Amino acid sequence: MTFPSKLVALGAGAILAGAGGAGAAAVVIGDHGGGGASSPAIAATGARRVVDASTTTAKAVYDATKGSVANVSAQTGDGTATGSGFVVSSDGKIITNEHVVEGATSVTVSLGTDGAKQPARVLAADASKDLALLQVDTNGAKLKPLTFADSSQVEVGDPSYAIGNPYGLDHTFTSGIISALDRSIQAPDGTTIKDVLQTDAAINPGNSGGALLDASGRVIGVNSQIAASGSSSGGGEAGNVGIGFAIPSDTVQAFIAHPTSTSAASAGQAQQQQGGQADPYGRQADPYGLFGP
Repeated sequence: MTFPSKLVALGAGAILAGAGGAGAAAVVIGDHGGGGASSPAIAATGARRVVDASTTTAKAVYDATKGSVANVSAQTGDGTATGSGFVVSSDGKIITNEHVVEGATSVTVSLGTDGAKQPARVLAADASKDLALLQVDTNGAKLKPLTFADSSQVEVGDPSYAIGNPYGLDHTFTSGIISALDRSIQAPDGTTIKDVLQTDAAINPGNSGGALLDASGRVIGVNSQIAASGSSSGGGEAGNVGIGFAIPSDTVQAFIAHPTSTSAASAGQAQQQQGGQADPYGRQADPYGLFGP
């Protein structure tokens, strides 16, 4: 079943309507008069912006992490695959998904807001974990790595924030909660990845390899797959339906500490052939309809 593109517009409309409703609720003055008397008029002296704690926290998380977000572009024999990543060391190491750089003959990365691209080397790529470690030349500069949290301490209902480059829109920041724990997803090589986090923060094509953050701006996972009600086979494309999956930070940290390569995701190597239907965005679909965003 193809995911109708009009639902994307409907979702945006619903969000706008929700925001408008929330704003209206914040300024409604209740009728506190007795005996049918009307409430006193409020002089139009200028509206006061009301910001709740969650909004302040979200902005603080975004401001603290946006400079460490990477836009990853991988050139393959079939075209260009794009995704996200983030800095994990001051000397230029960047984490992303293996399926973003699978079969790449060259990889480029852009950091910060200037959009300047620089070449990156694939240090390690493990298809069984859907993780890849990249290296860029910092020219002596010190990059700002993101901090990792203990994913075993994450609980259902905790705030979660996804940051990345969906559809090439860099530094996109979305919010949600942790919807479930201990999920299992299928890695690109068919291996089962366990202890996966499920979130309803919007994750879309291009978010692959980006960070899933907690309320303190620490990494709790690497965004890897989304559940989709449709596919690209009918001319549409998979998009966010509120069910995203992130590889837990404990698994990511173990990979960074002991990087291993089990895939063909390095320059000059032929692209691995994997099961599932082909997708023009370089994603792979497993039998359950899960796509790497």
